[in-house]
Amino acid sequence: MPEHEVTIFVNEQPVKLAGKTATGYQIKSAAIAQGVHIEPNFVLQQELPNGTSRVIGDSETVHLREDLHFTAIRPDDNS
Repeated sequence: MPEHEVTIFVNEQPVKLAGKTATGYQIKSAAIAQGVHIEPNFVLQQELPNGTSRVIGDSETVHLREDLHFTAIRPDDNS
């Protein structure tokens, strides 16, 4: 049993991750494996409580906690 499992959200869909940290690439990979319709080259953004967001690079480490929200968008989507 993993020592630490959290549920985060990618494009409003729940994704379970084990561990205390994950890279942007690991978050996207887990989301894809769990059925979120994104691609590995999508841009991952963390939705922040103040209504803004920040881009998470593939090699950037995120400290995981329950109910983090991320949005993954196509690299050519400028919305």
